Amino acid sequence: MDAHPARYWHLLEDGRLQCDLCPRDCRLHEGQRGACFVRKRVEGKMVLTTYGRSSGFCIDPIEKKPLNHFHPGSSVLSFGTAGCNLACKFCQNWDISRSRDMDRLMDTASPADIAEAAVRHGCRSVAFTYNDPVIFAEYAMDTAQACRERGVASVAVTAGYIHPAPRQAFYAVMDAANVDLKAFTEDFYVHQTGAHLAPVLDTLLYLRHDTAVWFEITTLLIPGLNDSTPELSALCHWVANELGPEIPLHFTAFHPDYKLNALPPTPPATLTRARRIALDAGLKHVYTGNVHDVAGGTTHCASCGMALIERDWHRILAYRLDAQGACPGCGHLLAGRFGSAAGTFGARRVPVHIGSH
Repeated sequence: MDAHPARYWHLLEDGRLQCDLCPRDCRLHEGQRGACFVRKRVEGKMVLTTYGRSSGFCIDPIEKKPLNHFHPGSSVLSFGTAGCNLACKFCQNWDISRSRDMDRLMDTASPADIAEAAVRHGCRSVAFTYNDPVIFAEYAMDTAQACRERGVASVAVTAGYIHPAPRQAFYAVMDAANVDLKAFTEDFYVHQTGAHLAPVLDTLLYLRHDTAVWFEITTLLIPGLNDSTPELSALCHWVANELGPEIPLHFTAFHPDYKLNALPPTPPATLTRARRIALDAGLKHVYTGNVHDVAGGTTHCASCGMALIERDWHRILAYRLDAQGACPGCGHLLAGRFGSAAGTFGARRVPVHIGSH
């Protein structure tokens, strides 16, 4: 598809165009691209160069996003585009997020095509993932609206680095999100991601207090960079105090990649320690990811502690909620979006083709 008119920009007095989508506030001369690479100034206006184009589509378990409290066991049609508005040195999808080769975007699909494919494949939701959907906001929002009209939910997997005005429009059409809280220090954000911490915290506060979007948080633990006990304690207490004790928090294991390929993988003991710190801070739903850890994958009742959903990685071993999504032991409603039974998609990953090359 051709370049699509973009929203969220204005012209400056000096003739440059400023992108107002994210806190980078890129100021562009004619023909220049923003830091994300996919938003470009063309003939005095901003365009999105990846509208309708994808790096590929795949059906995943919803737990892979990761979302443990959003229709467990269901399947989600996942896709991304190219580029990113962060510059994480540890990016696990760097071949997509740092791509400057638009030919990588092999699949083309309209929002209606994607919604139709989700229905056809029996997917409960569509996820904008692999790279950050904030940078292809117009495409993501149009797709989310098309999905909503077909009864399909929309999930944003994002770093939460977005300005307030587009944030409101973006999340108005989202049903769920997983937000990467990459660390809890400004130093880490500046030196490891090229971004800032405060806008991410603002997004989390907005989601919690001003929307009905279900969201969960993920922190990738990188040895020696963001895994100290004081930092993890500060992060967990902030989540508990500002967002509430029943917001799910996922600690996931780092593997050497991109510019941090000399660091060791995250030891399982670090994930266990982080989970204990979070539980001690009062959080009720704390998970470990990218490892086999039944204890770290189990959802417990926030009231009586009964094991309600047992998992091994992305596979559900037991599901004990009643039809209202409540604990059968004490009747406490589990925070999230649930039905009387878990989905049965399992731990598969199914590539699919949509649209045309």
